[in-house]
Amino acid sequence: MGDETSIKVSAATRDRLAALAGEQGTTIRQLVEELAGSRLTQAEYAERAEQARAELASALGTVPSEGAEARARHLLERLGARQDPAAA
Repeated sequence: MGDETSIKVSAATRDRLAALAGEQGTTIRQLVEELAGSRLTQAEYAERAEQARAELASALGTVPSEGAEARARHLLERLGARQDPAAA
């Protein structure tokens, strides 16, 4: 734990994080670390998309069209929104 830092947030944000953590039976630290670990950066997202394209090309011998990719992305976003209670 020698690699620690602090993050300055408003008291209201701190209190909300504490309430959210308490409801989940965890700590603010664990809550924030889980959030950071579960979200992709734009660069990570782009890298994974490129890996998926390469796997599809290898398995199918071709890559999906831009339109097919857009439809798949839209579907995944909609499915993700259904799983996110905050998005409901």
